[in-house]
Amino acid sequence: MSDSSLMRSTSVMAAGTFVSRILGFVRTSLLTGLLGVSGALAADTFITANTVPNQIYNLIASGLLNAVLVPQIVRAAKDPDGGQAFLDRLLTVSLLGIAAVTVVATLLAPAVPLVLRPSEGSWDAATVALCIAFAYWCMPQIFFYGVYTVLGQVLNARGRFGAYMWAPVANNVVAIVGLVAMFVWIGGFDRFTNPHPPASWTPGQIAGLAGTATLGVVVQALVLFWPLWRMGFRYRPRFGLRGVGLASAGKVAGWTFAAAVMGQLFFIVTVRAVLTAGAGGGPGQNSYSNAFLLFMLPHSLVTVSLVTALFTRMSESAVSGRPDLVRRDLSVGLRLTGVASVLAVAAMVAVGPELTATLFITNAPPDTRAIAAAATAMMLGLVPFSAQYLFQRAFYAFADARTPFLIQVPVVLTIAATSFAAGHLLDPQHIVVGVGLGMALGYLVGAVLSAVALHRRLGGLDGRRVLRTYVRLAAAAVPAVLVGRLIAWGGHAWLGQTKASSALVLVVGGLAVLAVYLGACRVLRVTEIGELAEPLLKRLPGRRAARG
Repeated sequence: MSDSSLMRSTSVMAAGTFVSRILGFVRTSLLTGLLGVSGALAADTFITANTVPNQIYNLIASGLLNAVLVPQIVRAAKDPDGGQAFLDRLLTVSLLGIAAVTVVATLLAPAVPLVLRPSEGSWDAATVALCIAFAYWCMPQIFFYGVYTVLGQVLNARGRFGAYMWAPVANNVVAIVGLVAMFVWIGGFDRFTNPHPPASWTPGQIAGLAGTATLGVVVQALVLFWPLWRMGFRYRPRFGLRGVGLASAGKVAGWTFAAAVMGQLFFIVTVRAVLTAGAGGGPGQNSYSNAFLLFMLPHSLVTVSLVTALFTRMSESAVSGRPDLVRRDLSVGLRLTGVASVLAVAAMVAVGPELTATLFITNAPPDTRAIAAAATAMMLGLVPFSAQYLFQRAFYAFADARTPFLIQVPVVLTIAATSFAAGHLLDPQHIVVGVGLGMALGYLVGAVLSAVALHRRLGGLDGRRVLRTYVRLAAAAVPAVLVGRLIAWGGHAWLGQTKASSALVLVVGGLAVLAVYLGACRVLRVTEIGELAEPLLKRLPGRRAARG
């Protein structure tokens, strides 16, 4: 894959992710307005129940399947049959395994409120029952998330990147329709007049909320069959495992699965700390989830899109015995993702409160400010988080999952320890912010350890060039933040603290942050700005005409 093709693929994926995330924010805003944020037990039970399939999906997709499928498919493509027999068997094993996990998780649904509960205090019987009911409806998502991931990685390994990133759009549309229906049915959350207490939920209302959430995931998975069929892919279940080289895939999967399980076990500590905040009247699970959604937005738009395409290219280079090309791609990935990550941090620091006040317009100012504070704390770790994501894919390209596992140990210990401390030492109003800061510290630990390990394996990481780029990006971010904060302060001093003024300040201040950042990058000669912008500029009518 050439550099121009890489950037075109990245722009297509980023566009799909952008549309999906915009709809995701609409969905999240509706959910927050429906169930509330601070002290909202129904919100905590639903988010907790829906967290389990999402975390198991992350366990399967972010590590296990993503680490195994693409490198193994690239290697198998050199077989006489183009890797068809290998792929059929690998898909069969993967889908059967996901189905088994789904069945076990569904049977264990009553354990969800026992494991994922506040670390201090307790839920009453009605709250526990509501959480279990939501969990039963949400658990089938695991299988369809797995189907979506398996089919998506087949597309990615064959250079078809767009459908995988556009499919979640369908999921969000279905979920939004369901949430609008729920608003009409039960009305929006009000702490005093309509708090939606757990004991008030009927079986139909439970099915309406959780059932449409699961239906969205089903649609997300099924829409991928169409692009696979069009590219000529035909899957035939094969159950024999001998003679097709699955042993190496199994070894990679084992280490990756162990790392993911370890992360999820320690994630329980984080969830319990967050639920403690909610039980104590502070920002709880919904606030944490919304903050994490904001944190993941720039990562999903640029880093995931770029690294998805780079991963295939790095795997091909690793198979060909060219560590120098892997090192080159790491340098490209670190510098390009850094442009977006540093800008996102600057924007959040500058106009974060205005962003959350606008996105979550149905919520009270204390709730939106709590989300902004938590998201800003998490954002401080965005740059190392994105770097670590790329570093992991470099290890996986060499079929090495053992090293990422060893690196994951101090990462999860750091996050778990800081989450535990936040849950027991901080006031409920500040627990989620403390958890976010601990996450940022954990991501920094992982990025540093990964960089050291890869430097040894690849004989360097183009460190001087990467460091020079990041120093310039940081220097460009400082005046951007100052200008953004000045506009926010002046705007509210003039217009007051209203939803309308927050939206206006967000637009004006956000554009100012972008303009100052890009201008400073140009003055500082950050060439990566042009590399990211070129695929978009080529799509403009004037540019196409000029080229013609």
